[in-house]
Amino acid sequence: MVMESPVQIFREEEEVILDRAPVGNTCSSSCAPACPSTCFPNTSWLLGWDDHENVSVYPDLPLNEGNHTSISPTISVIITAVYSMVFVVGLVGNALVMFVIIRYTKMKTATNIYIFNLALADALVTTTMPFQSTSFLMNSWPFGDVLCKIVVSIDYYNMFTSIFTLTMMSVDRYIAVCHPVKALDFRTPLKAKCINICIWMLSSSVGISAIVLGGTKISDGSTECALQFPTHYWYWDTVMKMCVFIFAFIIPVFIITICYTLMIHRLKSVRLLSGSREKDRNLRRITRLVLVVVAVFIVCWTPIHIFVLVEALVDVPQSIAVVSIYYFCIALGYTNSSLNPILYAFLDENFKRCFKDFCFPSKHRLDRQGNSRVVNTVQDPACNRGGSQKPV
Repeated sequence: MVMESPVQIFREEEEVILDRAPVGNTCSSSCAPACPSTCFPNTSWLLGWDDHENVSVYPDLPLNEGNHTSISPTISVIITAVYSMVFVVGLVGNALVMFVIIRYTKMKTATNIYIFNLALADALVTTTMPFQSTSFLMNSWPFGDVLCKIVVSIDYYNMFTSIFTLTMMSVDRYIAVCHPVKALDFRTPLKAKCINICIWMLSSSVGISAIVLGGTKISDGSTECALQFPTHYWYWDTVMKMCVFIFAFIIPVFIITICYTLMIHRLKSVRLLSGSREKDRNLRRITRLVLVVVAVFIVCWTPIHIFVLVEALVDVPQSIAVVSIYYFCIALGYTNSSLNPILYAFLDENFKRCFKDFCFPSKHRLDRQGNSRVVNTVQDPACNRGGSQKPV
């Protein structure tokens, strides 16, 4: 059995299926309909049994003894490699983003305060990658009940704080582009910090619930780490799936879409948004950066959300291909946590300069002195440690 990654949210009760399996069949490695747990280890993608009556709704499906499939070792190696990459790149990259925003005064803008919050959530979830990789390879959770609760909770916190932060970044960009006068009062670093605190408090409604419900359970000789619903498992499992899909995907994406639709209309209809071309260029640049970050997040997380929804509503035939798609969707969602620092480095000149200043301080200082004659006051590098703050 493979430990369920917390982001999967869902696990199956193998006892129900085993009670309905033909006598003498161990279901050790088949992907047959009567033994779906071998295809989806420790997960409840299959909403096919009634917990109240403890019977399968697929009692008549025959066991195909000739169809023995299991997760390929190659897939296990690839997923583990992806998790390792996410851990290294994500933890180092997001830590660097947070350090740069804290260290350099001119980086403390409203937009960057939201980016700090996003980096914090991503850095936290990357710390769970070694535990999940180990559990994936061992087919069991060896780290105990307390650490299981922590990992499950961090995963839910990341899921909700990330999308809520991106939603607020989109609203922030909408106000900056479409309501520049109101933006002077609304878009301040202090208010951005207050909004970030509210985001974590709102996400705690799910994160704390995950701590309470998360835990370990021994099943078929191995330990699984997942949400443990006390009663009426099928009902609460379905409710959880739909709530996550609606509140952590549909509603935020809808708000983001509206904000950027209005912004695009504004950008096309107005040639100069602010009083100067330089400020206007910076405004468009930051808007483009936020749009790319949001788009990458949606691309990375849409597959797993769609997968969860389809499995909740439709009986999907079990096969090695479906299992492979499932695990790669999970890995793709986690990969997003390591992509944002790379996007900042390529798309934002201020972050790029600050990253260079941190990694190569002597060389960057010489380059900056050599270019000082062609840099005006508006274009001063944001990684200078002093200077006034001008939210963009």
